[in-house]
Amino acid sequence: MVKQIILNAFDMNSAMHNSHGLWKHPESKRHRQYKDLDYWIDLAKLLERGRFDAIFFADVLGVYDVYRNSKAPSIRDGLQVPLNDPALLVSAMASVTENLGFAVTVSTTYEPPFGNARRFSTLDHLTKGRVAWNVVTSYLPNAARNFGLTDMIKHDERYKIADEFLEVSYKLWESSWEEDAVVEDPQNQVLVKPEKVHEINHEGHYFQVEGPHLSEPSPQRTPVIYQAGTSEKGREFASKHAECVFVGGPTPERIRYYAEDIRERAAKHGRNPDHIKIFSFLSVIVAKTTEEAHQKYQEYMSHWSSDAAKAQFGASGYDISEYEELDPDEPFTYGKTTEGGHYKAASLTKDAAKQLTVGEALKRFDTPDKSLIVGNPEEVADAIQLQFEESGVDGFNLNHLVTPGDLESFIDLVIPILQERGLYKQFYKSGTLREKLFDYESGRLPSGHPASDYRLPENTNRRGR
Repeated sequence: MVKQIILNAFDMNSAMHNSHGLWKHPESKRHRQYKDLDYWIDLAKLLERGRFDAIFFADVLGVYDVYRNSKAPSIRDGLQVPLNDPALLVSAMASVTENLGFAVTVSTTYEPPFGNARRFSTLDHLTKGRVAWNVVTSYLPNAARNFGLTDMIKHDERYKIADEFLEVSYKLWESSWEEDAVVEDPQNQVLVKPEKVHEINHEGHYFQVEGPHLSEPSPQRTPVIYQAGTSEKGREFASKHAECVFVGGPTPERIRYYAEDIRERAAKHGRNPDHIKIFSFLSVIVAKTTEEAHQKYQEYMSHWSSDAAKAQFGASGYDISEYEELDPDEPFTYGKTTEGGHYKAASLTKDAAKQLTVGEALKRFDTPDKSLIVGNPEEVADAIQLQFEESGVDGFNLNHLVTPGDLESFIDLVIPILQERGLYKQFYKSGTLREKLFDYESGRLPSGHPASDYRLPENTNRRGR
């Protein structure tokens, strides 16, 4: 059987996501309607019609303020602000769909694990097992100050916190409740057997949690674990915990390198490398003809904001405005290290196809990522297939510049071609999100994943095998 593409819609509960300045486009609806539940309900129906595996909700906890040492560029162009809580959309979107999954971003740096575990158990119940958690450690200095810190916690320590956060979460999800704890026995006046609900009594370096978990076991118990990160610490964390990993790179070869590295690390952790799905980013502008697609691209570029793109690069910890007065022919290098997102910084240095000059680096912000695919449906399908096969990824996070028009065009024009080629599913598999993504016999995590170490013997039976 031909390997098929897994597809997530990359989104955010905000006025704009990564479509810098395109709120000005006359067909853009999201900045006006993202506060309207009907907008998200219609989007869920659209994505299920397109057989998308999930909608992936990115999230941040602060404003990008590194560029020009100011929040103004981000606020002015709606760079992920205003921004609402994505988790609150899931129940409504799940109520009008049967198969679409929901990956929700939550930071391990600023939220306690006990409440987060209950949030995801609740969502897993309400969606009948269609929820995933995108684990992030947060990279914005403003986020740190929003949670009472003077400075950001250092990059590598954030991953140490995340590691213990996951340990607490696994204990709550996997070992607090036995499978048959809820008995509903009116004759003996017992709804839940107390002896089958256990405290976890976690005493760690960062967290102390007594338990028990407040929620009874959900269809997946532990939600599908998503994670993004190409730094050394990020790849190590992903190889231990993640089931779906997002990697970026300037070429298919670089993406393949990260994918193979993560899978090799996973094997060293005692995991089956096949239990990890690798995703990269995908941006598409498609129209019925090549000429129309390029006209659409030029129209988009007339609204593009390089300032917003530079502001978003501040997630790296580097203020790109400091380079704007330098000789454009000078080699582009960093003079210091930061505690920001390493993957962002690497995009202009070690992950670039060649050594960039200052002028070349600055020019990167004048347009969307160069990996943007523009063309007619056949051309776009060809480019996606080539990237899919050369990079070795399992799927893509599809960005969309003008919403919902770009998603509608992709679903109507490109999806049918990918289906005809056998590269994309005609129908959904049954079961939970985990069962849809992997060939497991149940919606529970497989043995070999670190969460399975906390599973009670009573909870194994045939589940999670």
